[in-house]
Amino acid sequence: MEIFGEYDVVVVGGGTSGVAAALSAARVGANTLLIERLGAIGGQMNVSGPPGFAYAWLFNPRWEQVIGGILEETHNRLLKEGHALPHLKPDFRAGYSFSYVDPDWWGLLMFQMMEESGVHLLLHSLAVDVLKQGDTVRGVIVENTSGRQVVLGKVTIDCTGEGDISVRAGAPYEILPKDKLQPHTISFTVDGVDWDKVLRYIKENPNEFSFRSHPYLNWTREQLLERIKQVKDITEIGEQMGWISLRNEAMAKGEWHGKSGVGFFLLPREGGVVQAHFQHSSHVSNCDPTDVRDLTYGEIEARRQIVIAWKFIKKYMPGFEKAYITRVCPELRIRESRRIMGDYVLTSDDVVQARKFKDVIGKSSFPKGGHHVASTATITLDERHEYPKDGGSHDIPYRCLVPKNVENLLVAGKPISTDRDAYHRFLQQTMVTGQAAGVAAALCA
Repeated sequence: MEIFGEYDVVVVGGGTSGVAAALSAARVGANTLLIERLGAIGGQMNVSGPPGFAYAWLFNPRWEQVIGGILEETHNRLLKEGHALPHLKPDFRAGYSFSYVDPDWWGLLMFQMMEESGVHLLLHSLAVDVLKQGDTVRGVIVENTSGRQVVLGKVTIDCTGEGDISVRAGAPYEILPKDKLQPHTISFTVDGVDWDKVLRYIKENPNEFSFRSHPYLNWTREQLLERIKQVKDITEIGEQMGWISLRNEAMAKGEWHGKSGVGFFLLPREGGVVQAHFQHSSHVSNCDPTDVRDLTYGEIEARRQIVIAWKFIKKYMPGFEKAYITRVCPELRIRESRRIMGDYVLTSDDVVQARKFKDVIGKSSFPKGGHHVASTATITLDERHEYPKDGGSHDIPYRCLVPKNVENLLVAGKPISTDRDAYHRFLQQTMVTGQAAGVAAALCA
């Protein structure tokens, strides 16, 4: 086989963790290659997403910023160019605030930053196997239009999202049976929304919506609803789930699929334009993302649900009468898959206790639990859904990025070593672990 090249750091997967890993490795001085199966980099931000909230939860409920780094850098750059909204910090959103960016301009910025940092790219290439010497990973094998090629690397970072490289290298992992996995989704974006009409309906019908505030605020529902009445712009609300009676009416008539609730997030565009982004309008359950037959089914089923959802939105939701779809994401966004077992397994108790670690590489204020379901409930907020104590955040230890039984391999993004309820799948978390893995790999190389 042809040897494509030899590098200090090889990053496999150009999604949100992969771009962060490649940038940080190259900035440390490592000769870095980023391998991506598509022609675009960015993954769940601009290919299979954004996942509704894009950048969110950068601040804990005490308004302490707990996530910065490449996320803050890219938000600042896009904000200066008119491709992002400022950090939105209304009081009732403490602990669940938004820092919206335009995903398409974010994707363009990624290519620019790769060039600035000296990252080498290998696109349209799927990593299909690893090269090992004993327990040590020496590189990967890719397939593309040129055939099979070997990529050699002193350190490899698995940013595939599903832990494909780690599994092929022999690292242990956990995955639930497919009937227990969270449902996967295809998102879509719409324009032509009458936001004044949407906001008026929300404020006049508060009981139609599932407003919630962070428990750290200790607000009553009455306080929250009174505060919602004072909202003057849709960006203050940020996202909304509800339209309950309209959904139930449609369900009775067979005009809603019942696989999720109704709601949207926001997506900023140039010139102050704000679009609605629907990420919960298709939920495909019983789908194993490590089985290509299930993935194929998921792509088909999600699009079937989108057609039903869009007909409902146009017919029932005030303010969407003249709206139109501008973008349907080209592939499923995978919510849950493998977790690669590492030198430390981050636990639900670590999250709730806001635990600190000596080998901390980042922080998160996301709660544990809160898994999506394929029903009108959309997400389960039961006793397993619990936030870090005292409105704080927990540390993410470096050991979660180090797979057991394999050398010269790190993992970043969704598959890092956690228990199920502490799963670190959210976009912000993937970029934090990606940036840390890139720095570590460069130092080790």
